[in-house]
Amino acid sequence: MSKGTKPGDANTVAETILTYVEDTAGLVNCGSSTEKLQIFQKADGKSLSFEVLDIDEVIPRTDSEGKPFLQVNFLSGKKILLTDTLVGFKPAVNPGLDMGKLPSVVTTPDLISVVEAIEESMSSTETEPEEIEVLRRVFGSVLEGGEAVGFDLTSERVWLTRLTHQSGQRHTA
Repeated sequence: MSKGTKPGDANTVAETILTYVEDTAGLVNCGSSTEKLQIFQKADGKSLSFEVLDIDEVIPRTDSEGKPFLQVNFLSGKKILLTDTLVGFKPAVNPGLDMGKLPSVVTTPDLISVVEAIEESMSSTETEPEEIEVLRRVFGSVLEGGEAVGFDLTSERVWLTRLTHQSGQRHTA
């Protein structure tokens, strides 16, 4: 097990994260400082920012395929995973949603996949309204999890409002 970097030295913590980001294919340092880190994801154009002093520990890890990633634990108990292409995070707990059926780590591009599933379900005549409601809750769970770790997902929240409105129109027509 790799030894993590503790926040005793904020410069070391920031340097560990920024050095990792610099070596990735899909993440970019976007104007970070020693106090605040800003990471941009090429995959969907989303950026994440967080305070270095909010970090509890940075742990270098390796996935099942032997690829390195960083686990960043925050003092709040939240954590993110920095991989070669994306930032992973836990979906938010959503009442009425079986969290055991969701992956333990999700990413912001997962929102697009859920929107596509909602749109497909809404266009199908065989879809039950309950299925769309479950997908809406999945979307909300991923959205809230992303916002909780620092992503600005305002435009995606608008998607959810729009889809909810469209869904309501479809089932009352």
